[in-house]
Amino acid sequence: MESPDISVVVLAYRSASTIEGFVTSLVTSLEEEKIDWEIILVGNYIEGADDQTPEVVQRISDRNPRIKAVVHVKEGMMGWDMKSGFQAATGNKLAVIDGDGQMPCTDVIRVYNLMIEKEYDLVKTVRIKRSDGYYRMFISTVYNLLFKIMFPGISARDMNSKPKIITRELYQKMNLESDGWFVDAEIMIRARRLKIEIGEIETAFHSIDTRPSFVKPLAILEFLANLIWYRIKEFGEK
Repeated sequence: MESPDISVVVLAYRSASTIEGFVTSLVTSLEEEKIDWEIILVGNYIEGADDQTPEVVQRISDRNPRIKAVVHVKEGMMGWDMKSGFQAATGNKLAVIDGDGQMPCTDVIRVYNLMIEKEYDLVKTVRIKRSDGYYRMFISTVYNLLFKIMFPGISARDMNSKPKIITRELYQKMNLESDGWFVDAEIMIRARRLKIEIGEIETAFHSIDTRPSFVKPLAILEFLANLIWYRIKEFGEK
């Protein structure tokens, strides 16, 4: 069976109330562009948690053979979810986006078109207009500032923004290790190491009121510790 041109990995953790509408809009966008696609819905869950997401994503998958459900007890956070989705994907290009509606699903099309037009191996969005509150914007600003200080020379902005699309060939070269929130930064670090030019488009980032933010204050310390570790590791690889 021939591989689709793109696999869209949708991170649906605790998104039971929003994921169905998001997927409907995403499928419509992909069909309108006549892109050869598959969708990977990642509904990994914490054992014992009150979360209906696994059942919802499985139900969506059962209705459409081009949509796969990945449902496992979580062994990590966002990085682990992302990699479990990529592992199930068969497309030549691998996209990742959150399924909570903060990022427009139509951005997948915009990022894809830029990748095709400019022949990039990695393209992402940059959040210019944000309505997710001062707390999230503060955390994001600190993240990006620390990242620029520790890893100078990367022209890309807003490393955590999605969707990101990466060619399968580049993804396989990256050998991502992070199972947590650091995975977006690791992608940028690996791209820097491989001297990859990163394409970007601007986007808006919307607030949600269906659940609290998963990003906690201690995440900054965790992020800084990871930055230091990867910086030391990079020196060791030279």
